[in-house]
Amino acid sequence: MPILGKENDIHPEDLFDRSEEYESAWLFYILSRREKEFMRQLYALKIAFFGPTIEKKYRSPNGRFRTSYVPLFSNYVFVFGNEDQRYSTMTTNCVSRYTEIQDRPRLFKDLCQVHQVLSSGVAITQEQKLSTGDPVVVKNGPFKGFEGHVVRRENQTRLLVYVKFIEQGVSMEIDESQLQGI
Repeated sequence: MPILGKENDIHPEDLFDRSEEYESAWLFYILSRREKEFMRQLYALKIAFFGPTIEKKYRSPNGRFRTSYVPLFSNYVFVFGNEDQRYSTMTTNCVSRYTEIQDRPRLFKDLCQVHQVLSSGVAITQEQKLSTGDPVVVKNGPFKGFEGHVVRRENQTRLLVYVKFIEQGVSMEIDESQLQGI
């Protein structure tokens, strides 16, 4: 049983369908272990954000299995909106610093791919340090059109999908016949 259930890690739910509505995009660096608090405040303020969380299972010292939801990108949350919303975001008392993203289309493409992989329910591996492989595009299957890099680990072919701006992402096992070089 989870300690706390999964909370909103995206607002609004159709954020990636409405990407043209937002004037600006920022990458906020959040104070340590305050990502969920920050996202709760953004949700209450009705400010668009994406801070993906993943399920983590572990065994407690007394032997029970526990489930918690941890941020995929520790200390990072992406926020979208206008200058007034950016100012409101700064008043949450959770922000260390922020950077405005200049290449919004690339950011939305990267984040949308990560969101779709997480929503699909496939087994993923969190990738902190990227070791790039050959750039590929998926030819067919549920991830058709996804772009990423091929990583080979432990006799597995994995597709690495990442957010360029923070050099972090996720990888999933994929059949090599579904990939085509770019």
